[in-house]
Parts: sequence; C-alpha cells; structure tokens
Amino acid sequence: MTLIKSISGIRGTIGGPEGQNLTPFDVTKYAAAFGAWVLENGKGKKIIIGRDARPSGAWISQITASTLRAMGLDIIDLGLSTTPTVEMAVAYEQAGGGIILTASHNPIQWNALKLLNHEGEFISAEEGARVLELAESGQINFAPNKSMGTYLSTDKYLHKHIEAIMALPLVDKTAISSRNFKVIIDPVNSVGAIAIPMLLDALGVKDYTIINGEPNGHFAHNPEPLPENLNQIAQELEHGHFDLGIVVDPDVDRLAFMCEDGSAFGEEYTLVAVADYVLSQTPGNTVSNLSSTRALKDVTLKYGGEYTASAVGEVNVVKAMKATKSVIGGEGNGGIIYPSLHYGRDALMGIALFLSHLAKFGKSASMLLAKYPQYHISKNKIELTPDIDMDRLLERIQTKYARQPLNTADGVRIDFDAEWVHLRKSNTEPIIRIYAESSTEATANHLAQKLIVDIKEIITGNE
Repeated sequence: MTLIKSISGIRGTIGGPEGQNLTPFDVTKYAAAFGAWVLENGKGKKIIIGRDARPSGAWISQITASTLRAMGLDIIDLGLSTTPTVEMAVAYEQAGGGIILTASHNPIQWNALKLLNHEGEFISAEEGARVLELAESGQINFAPNKSMGTYLSTDKYLHKHIEAIMALPLVDKTAISSRNFKVIIDPVNSVGAIAIPMLLDALGVKDYTIINGEPNGHFAHNPEPLPENLNQIAQELEHGHFDLGIVVDPDVDRLAFMCEDGSAFGEEYTLVAVADYVLSQTPGNTVSNLSSTRALKDVTLKYGGEYTASAVGEVNVVKAMKATKSVIGGEGNGGIIYPSLHYGRDALMGIALFLSHLAKFGKSASMLLAKYPQYHISKNKIELTPDIDMDRLLERIQTKYARQPLNTADGVRIDFDAEWVHLRKSNTEPIIRIYAESSTEATANHLAQKLIVDIKEIITGNE
C-alpha cells in the first residue's frame, strides 16, 4: 500500500517495503524532514511528541524522538496522550512544532505522524508540501555530537489540559455534579481510558463505568465511533439505567454520544448540540465542512449567526473559522473546535460542554436530540485502486450534474432542493467517500447509491 501524504500527515500500514508502508525508514525520513522544516521556520527548537495506545506507537515514538534529537532539537515526550493535549502543550511550551503518533480512527495496523506548527495547529497544505520537498531533497543536515538535542518525558500536560477546560466559563461543574449523571464510557482501549476518567472526576461525575478501558491499543471493535461499531455500549445502555454513553476514537479528538436507551445521539449531532449551547450563551458564527449536516446551519441561523462550509480537514475548518471569527466549529465526524480553548478538535472539551448543556436542559439525552432539526446522512465509500483517475471521475460527475448547484472546493458537492451529495477522495484512507443527506434515511441512501452507480459506470467506461 502506498503511503498517504496529506493535510492529515504521513499515514500508512505497519510493516512491508520501504516507501510503500509506514516502516522505520519512512518514520526517520519524514521525522527528519519535519525537523528540518521546524528549524527552517525559526520558531523554536523544542518539539512536543505524544502517541495513542497502538502497539506500534512505542517504537515509532523512539525513532521519531531520536531522529529529531540528532538534528539538535529538544524533545518533550508526553507518552500516551490525546491529540488535543499535544496541541495545547505546543502552545504552552512555545515549541517550534509537534508530532502526534496516531492514525486516529483507522484500525490497529495503521499509524501516522500528524504534524503541528508552532501554534499547535495542523500544518497547512503549503507547509506540508515543503516538508515533503525536504524529505525528497537528500539535503537534510544533522547536528554534530556536541549539539544533540535533549529529551524530557512528562505527564503533566493532561492535567494542565483538564485544568484549562475546567476554567472555561461555559463549563458548569455545579450543574453537572448536581444532576448525578450515571455515565458509561467506551475509550476503545486507547488513551481516552486515561483522560476521560480524569475529566469526569474533575467535573464531579461520580458514577461512571468504563468498557474497553485497558489502554493497550488492541481495539475491541472498529475504532471509528459510528453506530454500527458501538453495539457493545448500546447493549450496556439498554440494560444498565445509564443517562449517557460517551465514545471517543483512539486519539480523543472525535466524540460521539449514545442516548440513555442505547440509541445513537449521532456523531453529526455532537457538534450541533455543543454549538447550540455555546451559541445560546455567546452568539456568533460557525463553520463545519462540506460533508457535515445542515443542522448546524439551522441552529446558527436561529441565533442570528452566519454559517460557513469549508473543505474537509481540520486545517481547512480552522482557516475558515479564523476568517469568519467563528465562536464554535468543527466537523460532522464528532470533532468540536472551540477557539476559547484552542483551535483543535477536542473530545475532552466537548464532553465538558455537552454535559453542561445536558445538565441545564434537565431532561434526557434522547429528548435533547429531539429538539434539533432531524436530518439523515448516508455515509459510504469505494476502495481506490491505482488505475482510477480521480480528476477525470470528478470532471464527469460535474458534467453529469451541471444543472445543479455545484461546490468543487473539495471534491464535488451537488446540492438539490432539500438534499445534498458530496464525493471526495479521503485524506486518511485509499477510498472515495460518498456522503448524502436528506430529511429521510431512505432518500439519503437512495441519493448515495445513485452516485455510487454513476461512479462505477465512469470507472468501468459504461457511462
């Protein structure tokens, strides 16, 4: 499999030939290129690294740290850590950049180097292109013996992260603790098993149960927090008299909730609910990506704000949020970005704001969900093979639907009267994603399948 190099970092499966998978050679090559970029940038010689619980993370971390130290860079290693914690640590330390070793929602055989700038935000497409250029240049210089970088291991930043969350004016510990919530957590055998209990303790939630709580990286189920992967926690909720289920991905930047009856609150509605709470207290603008539910737009307009749709990818959402001075934003995959804390998707912060919202709402999670406009998104994918010409494919789709409003900022999004379909190449997997939204599940599925048929006809030349 070819390495995937995108705004989401350097990502691949473990083992196999150099240059085609994520091997020790590739880790060294791209870590060195990133180190060269940091030095070239001149924003500092300190680098923050952290990792999720995947078994491959330990040796990748060692190689990454050693490579960067050999370039004269000083390493602060957070060890097992959430992505948003690493992001915040970069800012706290005024570091030159950061690397998070995680393949996010991908299965255990995947890992990645996700690259941060000196602000603790993901590097831009242009900055990423420069890193790749340096990787191929063959001109990276390493430091002489007397100029080797230092290494420090610390676990203090998760505590600092939670302290910063607790200091947010909209996080209401009194309201949360007074509700006496009974919560069940599924951190899918990764760092959420460490971070979420610490957060719940700080919030005053005393009654919580953890399943899949050993942070060994051997995921008990597909780690993407979609309803079809969450049967275990759904069954626990059906029989356990819980108020809420909390699910995160392996690096704790995506967040999904489960209602008290075992039904999915829906990762699309994670952002909608948190945005509703934030906007009710601090009205303003919002941003989500082109593949996210239009319910966020509805909620934003209710409070008199303006909604903007960006290209998919955290860096694109952040850029649009800064341009529109948005008070809340994120992605429909359960990623919440709240600038009052930092410009990064943060499930821990999302949990604190959601619990504050639910506590003040005073009713059940399912009743909270029912107050929002109900849309249904059909999420589908097609495996990419080397012979598929994505440019030609997108051009043919645009031609076929030329009479409909089209957005080509990221793949092709086709808007209809009350529905939309978005198809694009994934930043994180060798697939084409096809998302469709409508007010009914049947219509959303029908639209998605129609586009899938179109795509397959174009690929096979039978259009």
